Amino acid sequence: MEFEDNVPIYLQIVVLIKKRIIQGLLKPGDKIPSVRELAEEVKVNPNTISRAYQELERDKITETKRGMGTFISGDENMMEAIRSEFSASMVTRFIRDMRETGFSDEEILKLLASAINTEGGK
Repeated sequence: MEFEDNVPIYLQIVVLIKKRIIQGLLKPGDKIPSVRELAEEVKVNPNTISRAYQELERDKITETKRGMGTFISGDENMMEAIRSEFSASMVTRFIRDMRETGFSDEEILKLLASAINTEGGK
C-alpha cells in the first residue's frame, strides 16, 4: 500500500478499513485482522495500526471483544453513514478541483453527464 505524505498514516488505515466496509469486504459482525496481521499486510508499525483501531472504535465502527479480537459494529446504519461520508468527500473534492482548474459549474455538469453516458452507468 502506498501512503500519502500529507495525511497521517493511521488516518489512511482508518480510510482503508472504511473502504473495505463500503466494498462489502467487511460486514457487520466480521472480525478484522489483528494489529500484527494488518501491520504486516500494509508494512507499518503495529502502534500505527493500534491508533487506527482506537479511532475506529471511538467512531463506533468497530468493537473489541476481550480475548476474541476486533469486529465490525453490528450497527446497520453505520455502512450507509460511511458511504455518505465518502461520497460527499469525493464529490466535494472533485468539484473544488474542477473549479480551481477553471471549469464552470455548467461545464462540470456536462462533463459528468458525458462521462456517465460513456461508461454506461457502470
